[in-house]
Amino acid sequence: MVQKAKILLVDDRPENLLALEAILSALDQTLVRASSGEEALKALLTDDFAVILLDVQMPGMDGFETAAHIKRRERTRDIPIIFLTAINHGPHHTFRGYAAGAVDYISKPFDPWVLRAKVSVFVELYMKNCQLREQAALLRLQLEGGGGGKAAAGESKEPAGLLAELSARLAAVEEQAEALSKQLDDESADAAAVATAAHLERKLTGLRRALDALEPGTGSSPSVPSQN
Repeated sequence: MVQKAKILLVDDRPENLLALEAILSALDQTLVRASSGEEALKALLTDDFAVILLDVQMPGMDGFETAAHIKRRERTRDIPIIFLTAINHGPHHTFRGYAAGAVDYISKPFDPWVLRAKVSVFVELYMKNCQLREQAALLRLQLEGGGGGKAAAGESKEPAGLLAELSARLAAVEEQAEALSKQLDDESADAAAVATAAHLERKLTGLRRALDALEPGTGSSPSVPSQN
């Protein structure tokens, strides 16, 4: 069963949170509410999120300050942030949003279809990264166990069989990543999304090379690619 991605919605107005939930419910992911910057930071302490939708104008800790805290934490600094604002003070205000670490800056009222499409891209990237970490964990098990890794059901697998399974799973992720990259190119997506997809493809390439090196007759012991 594929685990759903979590999307953090941060806004001090309940009606805005309700509207965001209505727009994003079609993505069939887990939507988490936060009514303040402080509440958002608390949620980020324990849960992993695919993307954060962050209102700029909030009492107390505003969106810019909240984003600064998020980017300072090692656990959360790479989570994409989409700023939402009901006001537009021109290029300087928009630049401040990007300088705070946002991948996008959207003024209200916004097109629900556009917002849903942007969020779906980051959800897909997040899911691909989760799949990649799973493949790396299986490969690490194979390397550390000297070929005596366990299957999910607890039964032993021969090294060749485990390698074949890993290769097949990785091929599926590679195919999905390639399709996503083509989609981003076709839609002229945000530079941040394109860069994230390219980073994912580089990690997939490293993992494929490590698997290829494990094939009989290579005589090498590759290291598991870094997940940074």
